[in-house]
Amino acid sequence: MTSSLTSGSKGAHDAFQQQDNRVTLAITGASGAPYALRLLECLLAQNQQVLLLISSAARVVFATEENLKIPGSPDSIQKFFCEHFNVSTEQLKVYGKEEWFSPVASGSAAPKRMVVCPCSTGSLASIATGSSDNLIERAADVVLKERGQLIMVPREMPLHSIHLEHMLTLSRMGVTIMPAAPGFYHQPQSIADLVDFVVARILDHLGLNQQLVSRWGYDQRNN
Repeated sequence: MTSSLTSGSKGAHDAFQQQDNRVTLAITGASGAPYALRLLECLLAQNQQVLLLISSAARVVFATEENLKIPGSPDSIQKFFCEHFNVSTEQLKVYGKEEWFSPVASGSAAPKRMVVCPCSTGSLASIATGSSDNLIERAADVVLKERGQLIMVPREMPLHSIHLEHMLTLSRMGVTIMPAAPGFYHQPQSIADLVDFVVARILDHLGLNQQLVSRWGYDQRNN
């Protein structure tokens, strides 16, 4: 039987099928830029190919919380972060909010894993209701419809009923809701330790090894 794929297209198809190290990272305008920056650093350090989406509001938050002046265009953002983390443009891809022909916009090409960190309540609402008005919302919608892994890291307090209802809606669809709520049993000595606690749990859920925080029970038992 003759394959419907030509040798060239079959090779491209096989290469795509083997891309299990891709993850979409969306950064929205909630407070919590240190979480996003550290998570991006750790993903790149583990040789994950990161498809990065960053909102205009997130750029404002980065300037406020991290004193990082992130440029405006996707190409300049990609250059900025590639230089910041010393990685290639093949490992880190950045897409604008209306790049509808980007891989994350289609179930035939998008990574099966996506993290929204931090996740604003506005993004939470839009994703929960399937509005897909920008690429971040569309990318999340694609992961949901393709039955992939979506992790959302909301950072807001207090939470009112609408916030909670949106979280419940997404949780019932299989989304992992991971509020940016660090623990203290590892006796953190710095803000970086608190950030690492949250990032470590995200990496755990992505199935990636992490040495940021000791696991509960292991140190206590060994001591």
